[in-house]
Amino acid sequence: PALTINADSSMNPASVMKLLTTYAGLELLGPAHTWQTVLYANGKITDDVLYGDLIIKGYGDPKLDLENFWLLIHRLRQTGLREIKGNLILDHSHYDIPHEDPGEFDGQPYRTYNVPPEALLINYRASTFHLFPQPEKNSVRVAIDPVPESLRVQNNLKLTQDKCGAWQNHLTIRAITGKENKNNFTVVLNGSFSQYCGKQSYMLSLQDSASYTGDLFRQLWTQQGGIFNGNTVLGQAPQYLLPLKIHQSPPLAEIVRGINKFSNNIAARQLYLALGTGNSSIDNSPATLAKSDTAIRQWLASKQMNFTELVIENGSGLSRRERISPRHMGKLLLAAFNSPVMPEFIASLPIAAVDGTLRNRFSDTPVKGLAHMKTGALNNVRALAGYLIDEMGRRVIVVFFINHDQAEQSHAVMDRLIQWVYRRK
Repeated sequence: PALTINADSSMNPASVMKLLTTYAGLELLGPAHTWQTVLYANGKITDDVLYGDLIIKGYGDPKLDLENFWLLIHRLRQTGLREIKGNLILDHSHYDIPHEDPGEFDGQPYRTYNVPPEALLINYRASTFHLFPQPEKNSVRVAIDPVPESLRVQNNLKLTQDKCGAWQNHLTIRAITGKENKNNFTVVLNGSFSQYCGKQSYMLSLQDSASYTGDLFRQLWTQQGGIFNGNTVLGQAPQYLLPLKIHQSPPLAEIVRGINKFSNNIAARQLYLALGTGNSSIDNSPATLAKSDTAIRQWLASKQMNFTELVIENGSGLSRRERISPRHMGKLLLAAFNSPVMPEFIASLPIAAVDGTLRNRFSDTPVKGLAHMKTGALNNVRALAGYLIDEMGRRVIVVFFINHDQAEQSHAVMDRLIQWVYRRK
């Protein structure tokens, strides 16, 4: 190392921990690894009608988002199935993990970054609120995607001509549960929104898995000419059933880009859970946190990287407990650079002033386009780690962790350090 300060301190790396999870995933599972979601017909299909239940079993696909869930349903419809007489059964049994309170981490139970892992997680259970300024009407239009029948919106936003800035700080979004049904919500938007902000989006996860998935399935199935009037319940697929259709996720090489460039916590957590079950197409033994912890430590030991201070809670960095030293994070990045999966790994990192969480950073500096780095931020934590090509064309690894009650003031000094490294002779 050219410079070290407190390099052996055990520190919270926030989302920089995703570097460990994604690098391990690429090596242990392989860049071409995919997750399967399996559909079963528990009943007889006659004349395009299923006289029984449709079962969807998940194996932890981190990217079963709106587009891919639509594709799954489209391909199911292409089998010729038109009507489902029974219920929709959702099988989450591939995960054997403790129940989590999504509000425990920071008191924000409806924010999508707090969604806990689910073996069958559809679109992160997210409802996206799109805000559109309408100067001609002196108002703000709100559109929701997807639109569950159980969601009502009370839009009290006032349009202003102020500078945009941190637009989220000027509005409040409150979710009120229904008195009779906890999955019925009224979302109240108060505050102001500048016309200069253009279109902006805010994501919430409100409903439980059965309600959200059932509503979305019914909408998409009906749009494609299907008929379904049953209920949505949690259950397990009988082992004797043969698959009706198997949906494959995008490859891991694509998924890690979303994890690192946009710091996707839930996708990182689902990738972490996959590490303990191996890279077989379907591993019927359930995924557990203990299996993943063992797998990642054995993998590190095989590389002679015994990180005694390492603490992994969920692999995403959304944790008060996770720890790693700056020195060991640097060694990890060096090993990744010398790994066969180096191209996929580095390509997944945000590029300075270009994309991801670094899109608006370093834009007026010579570092623009020359740094691939992961950012991290929690209360009292700021972190930055990755690769930089300096002024002399050398590639340099930089790891910068700050754990301090004034960590939020460290943005400028972090940026100055990167520029110092760039100019270092």
